[in-house]
Amino acid sequence: MTRGLEFGRVEAASGEADSMVIFLHGYGADGQDLLGLSEPLAPHLPNTLFLAPNAPERCGMNPMGYQWFPIPWIDGSSELAAAEGMARAADDLNAFIDRMMVEEDMIAEQVALVGFSQGTMMSLQVAPRRDEAFAGVVGFSGRLMSPETLADEVVVRPPILLVHGDQDDVVPVTAMPEAAEALQEAGWIEVYAHVMKGTAHGIAPDGLQVALAFLRHRFGLD
Repeated sequence: MTRGLEFGRVEAASGEADSMVIFLHGYGADGQDLLGLSEPLAPHLPNTLFLAPNAPERCGMNPMGYQWFPIPWIDGSSELAAAEGMARAADDLNAFIDRMMVEEDMIAEQVALVGFSQGTMMSLQVAPRRDEAFAGVVGFSGRLMSPETLADEVVVRPPILLVHGDQDDVVPVTAMPEAAEALQEAGWIEVYAHVMKGTAHGIAPDGLQVALAFLRHRFGLD
């Protein structure tokens, strides 16, 4: 049985949504942490509804925040616990996405995932294994988990934009080309990357601008 996810939302600026962005936050944060990105994005995505769920469990290292799954090198959990946690969280996230698509009358090509850090890990885990491809996936400062299983498990290949700071001391910037290579080896054609110069584990203005251009293109606005 899946766990229901609490979430925040920002309505489409135009009042009529024909696309949906789902923000997936990082380890120890919550949905509100990324929902604020809707403010600079909304004027350029006027028909986009923004949603930001909280991960399904409280964070072991920060009880005020949430985690999608435990991270062994941070909280001392086992690799098995991390793998099982991610699989369960993927089920929760898929159920949430399915529900919101029905409630908002959206199809997959009207939906984009935008993840940060652990939220990127979830985005890259869930999107390729769904029955229908999303409009796109933006992954900030994350990594592709279990790249060795991707080629055997991939169902669809949505366009993916990877964005990473070159001064990231939480998830090394080397995770970006590693993910891109694994995606291309698994048959992806549309994989894009952007390095945010002088940026640590965060989202810089240039990275957000590249993400906005990607989303506008994927939603047919350019």
